[in-house]
Amino acid sequence: MGGMKIAALQMVSTPRVDDNLATARRLIDQAAADGAKLVGLPEYFCFMGATDRDKLAIAEAPGDGPIQQMLSDAAKQHGVWVMGGTLPIRSGDPDYVMNANCVYAPDGSLAARYDKMHLFRYDNGRESYDEGRVLRAGDAPMSFEAGSVRVGLSICYDLRFPELYRRITFGAEKPCDLIAVPAAFTYTTGRAHWELLLRARAIENQCYVIAPAQGGTHENGRRTWGHSMVIDPWGEVLNVLPEGAGVVMAELDPARIASVRSQLPALAHRRCI
Repeated sequence: MGGMKIAALQMVSTPRVDDNLATARRLIDQAAADGAKLVGLPEYFCFMGATDRDKLAIAEAPGDGPIQQMLSDAAKQHGVWVMGGTLPIRSGDPDYVMNANCVYAPDGSLAARYDKMHLFRYDNGRESYDEGRVLRAGDAPMSFEAGSVRVGLSICYDLRFPELYRRITFGAEKPCDLIAVPAAFTYTTGRAHWELLLRARAIENQCYVIAPAQGGTHENGRRTWGHSMVIDPWGEVLNVLPEGAGVVMAELDPARIASVRSQLPALAHRRCI
């Protein structure tokens, strides 16, 4: 298995789908031009509305719609793997959607889809969020093979549930080489926990982590933490972008994974207690 350049794409998405798709496409183009073979967009890359229910109006049917089409076209044009952050996919109930991470292979085909399993709720008296108002939770972990690289999928609030990553890592023939965490962490929770939790997931699973995030003050007034980053299996932050739209590039080195797992064989020492 050779090395692979990967890119986390950071955005400050707006309530206008077309504008967001144009920005996402520009960032994908830039990352591909710089040699990335796998790129990841942030959660809600396509839309950050004024209210929770606004996303219902732009939800797409599985496999059909301009958001999914853009992701497929970009993957095929550049011959890269595109992890499409998240977009709202119809659930069958008009009042709820799935928050779906759709992954496209270099030929433009849908390679994997993961529906966010853990729905965020937070209220500190000043800020209040409850994704369960309009989202249905997914019910199945998901990973896929990007060539010889095994990638485990998760989304934002999933980051706080290490058992999901253990399931991804040990639920297949081999552990993951890379964990993806597209996110729209709030400024408050991100400042406190984002990097800490990402580095913990990399260390405990001895794999790379790619974390594309929303990063800035949005037109709807929400402020997201940003700090999109790539982390290596020893927990070292290889590259990070604090705020604003941009590309965070790094090299996924399989020899680094093998070295960490050989020197400290924690995965082999795991006991189910």
